[in-house]
Amino acid sequence: MNNLFIFVFLHLYIAFLSLAIDTITPEQPLTINQTLVSKNEVFELGFINPGNNNLYIAIWYKQIKQKTYVWVANRDTPVTSSSGKFKIGENGNIVLLNQAETAVWSSNKSLPLTNTVAQLMNNGNFVLRSENYENSENYIWQSFDYPTDTLLPGMKLGWDRKTGINRFITSWKSNIDPSMGDSSFKMNIDGFPEIFILQKGKETYRSGPWNGRRFSGVPEMKTVKVIEFEFQNNRDEIWYSFKLMNNSVYSRLIMNSAGVLQRFTWVETADTWSEYWFAPRDQCDYYGECGPFGVCDTNNSPVCKCMKGFRPRNEQAWDLRDGSGGCVRSSELDCGSDGFLPLKNMKLPESSKVFVDQTMSLTECGQRCKSNCTCSAYASMNITGVGSGCVIWGVDLVDMRQYADSEGGGQDLYVRVAASDLDPSSTTGMKSDGGRSNNVIIIVAITVGTCSALVILLILFFFKRKKTQLLKKSKTYRKGPHERSQDFLMNDVINNVQSRRDYSGETTTEELELPLFDFTTLVMATNNFSDSNKLGQGGFGSVYKGILVEGEVVAVKRLSKSSGQGIEELKNEVRLIAKLQHRNLVRLLGCCIEVEEKLLIYEYMEHKSLNTFLFDKERSAQLNWEKRFNIISGIARGLLYLHQDSRFRIIHRDLKASNILLDKEMTPKISDFGMARIFGGDQTQAETKKVVGTHGYMSPEYAMDGLFSIKSDVFSFGVLVLEIVSGKKNRGFYYASNQLNLLGYTWKLWKEGNALEVLDETVRDNFSEDEVVRCIQIGLLCIQEQAEDRPNMSKVLLMLSSDLVNLPQPKYPGFCLGRRHSEIESSSKQDESVTVNQVTVTILDGSGSFISTTLIICTHTR
Repeated sequence: MNNLFIFVFLHLYIAFLSLAIDTITPEQPLTINQTLVSKNEVFELGFINPGNNNLYIAIWYKQIKQKTYVWVANRDTPVTSSSGKFKIGENGNIVLLNQAETAVWSSNKSLPLTNTVAQLMNNGNFVLRSENYENSENYIWQSFDYPTDTLLPGMKLGWDRKTGINRFITSWKSNIDPSMGDSSFKMNIDGFPEIFILQKGKETYRSGPWNGRRFSGVPEMKTVKVIEFEFQNNRDEIWYSFKLMNNSVYSRLIMNSAGVLQRFTWVETADTWSEYWFAPRDQCDYYGECGPFGVCDTNNSPVCKCMKGFRPRNEQAWDLRDGSGGCVRSSELDCGSDGFLPLKNMKLPESSKVFVDQTMSLTECGQRCKSNCTCSAYASMNITGVGSGCVIWGVDLVDMRQYADSEGGGQDLYVRVAASDLDPSSTTGMKSDGGRSNNVIIIVAITVGTCSALVILLILFFFKRKKTQLLKKSKTYRKGPHERSQDFLMNDVINNVQSRRDYSGETTTEELELPLFDFTTLVMATNNFSDSNKLGQGGFGSVYKGILVEGEVVAVKRLSKSSGQGIEELKNEVRLIAKLQHRNLVRLLGCCIEVEEKLLIYEYMEHKSLNTFLFDKERSAQLNWEKRFNIISGIARGLLYLHQDSRFRIIHRDLKASNILLDKEMTPKISDFGMARIFGGDQTQAETKKVVGTHGYMSPEYAMDGLFSIKSDVFSFGVLVLEIVSGKKNRGFYYASNQLNLLGYTWKLWKEGNALEVLDETVRDNFSEDEVVRCIQIGLLCIQEQAEDRPNMSKVLLMLSSDLVNLPQPKYPGFCLGRRHSEIESSSKQDESVTVNQVTVTILDGSGSFISTTLIICTHTR
């Protein structure tokens, strides 16, 4: 019995000693093989090596297997030796020592400190406090005042006006380097405070100011139920924070190294972090997208528009869908008679230089703005109904955005305009004595203008009819399918674009805002389409470099006269790309329709197409790994826009290296929408009897059954990713000499654990091993044989932008083997059985000709 008692006592004593501690005392430092654990075991603190062979003190979630760091103490001063010590120093500060007992980091409080301890709290805050005040939150120092890339519930982002501490989050430099990166999320407290994303100090995104309920530029905050958002602005401090309404939920806001702000929530059932929200989300989220006095609206195309009473500053750039120059007033202001244009659902303009008064009502605010001739706009400071407050802008209005009613974003904004630019009901009740006479003038002007327009239209109709009659008598008018006159052929294109059925079955009308170019102008611009100006050749014609009279460089796509698909492709491309606007899509500038000519004019891409670099041994060296990764990410963003964020869901159907163009900054832009298709409503899949595409990029379900969807584009993207990583072209479904194609070769190396051998030799001297492996795995996930197994592009972009996302293991790819039927039949000793399908499909080859080919498709059953 005595022996049993001693045995039990020793085990209990050992278990007691092994209990996790949450506090560092002067007598009990933390060494490299020890950790602190908060009382409720939510967070853990200790030494980490993120992969760069340096040591850091970090905090992470204790209960989550996927190691997720939320704070790093010495992010810019790593311990470069193999060991270190974290302790309470002689002066009472927390100190991190290296192997030589030299301090590399400290809490650095200058006041004399005695009897201090450091404790890891249940909310993830690491604090320095007096050991005599365990339950007090009057901390001497706390990690919450010095965040890294993560904002946790209860953390404050903003300024402490008493201490001068500015709390903001800054990205890691890379996935394995926690030092301060180029991207930060920081509050600007000048004027009407708001928060910015800054990249290398330049604004890229703005939250809009706090309006009492949410930031005016973040409508998503309205629908969040598990998170309560807080904003405080008083004489002592100004901050934004959030707290969770359910203790079983984990949520965090991070600034990633790609410049994207992300909110993640932990999904326990899936055992992974799920992206709940991110910014910038779309084109209108980018700071100053439409310039001064320009309004951005993703429900319009193009997204930039000028308010009533304003016109584009640069008409030519505006026509080319570049709204960065903004708008200018079209009518001169008269301080006495000016009125205010009410705009609904607005993200308020940039507000660092505004006048703010918390005591004014909205009516008083309008009167104050009216009496000040330099006032350009005003709005409520608070929309909760408890005292509106007043915000007045006396500068240009920058970075405005308008939301649809259904989006629930923004608030009312009142912009100063000339009385002549207002409807009688739009002056917000602040009319001058001459308001009635102004209204009479407006009515008369409208009546005269309407009558004049009707007369002009009648005259044009008469001459149009006369011209048509003359053309029918002319010998040059021929009725061939590709030889109609410009008027008739252009009408064909416009009718195809303007008259379409929306997804509810009702006919809608769209305006075709696309400039028409004269054929003679393009002949001169391209030096009569000389070979020296030729940039390349595709399935439907050649592309030439052109220099317009104004000096603008363009790319002119001349559709082949012999191609029966030419006019259909032109209609399709005009119909689709004219309404799209994204930095990773090539911009269509105009078109030209002549008797025998069909041309499309695009923005000029200095570096031509991706394949001219990727598959050229000499030029491929110019694509270092950083550029390749940025190209992959850019293509993913462009494809996500087509699939999810544009006005229509668009399936490209011909995504390949030659259809990715590179501008002077090597920014990738998806081009060639001749084969693209629009999906409507909840449509997820379509079928075609004519399979058109390019060898090596088509998904199995498309090649075999003519089924295409966003997942067939994802397959093409996956092939493209593997080509960018390897610098090798996927030669299709069959390789000579019994070799595997690129997909099969990559899969083989992945299964053997040698995935890095896929990497192009020209970039092996300088690359991120983690990023390369991640890209290879993403590529394999995208080319999985079954469409339902492939991720969508939003998931792909998340996997690319964050190394904290767990990637599933890929399943067998489609079109992986390159052996003939007889050779496959003799392969009976393989672990997986193989079903061979032989199918003949018609495919467009690189020269633009249609060929029939028999494909050997391998389907693997487990």
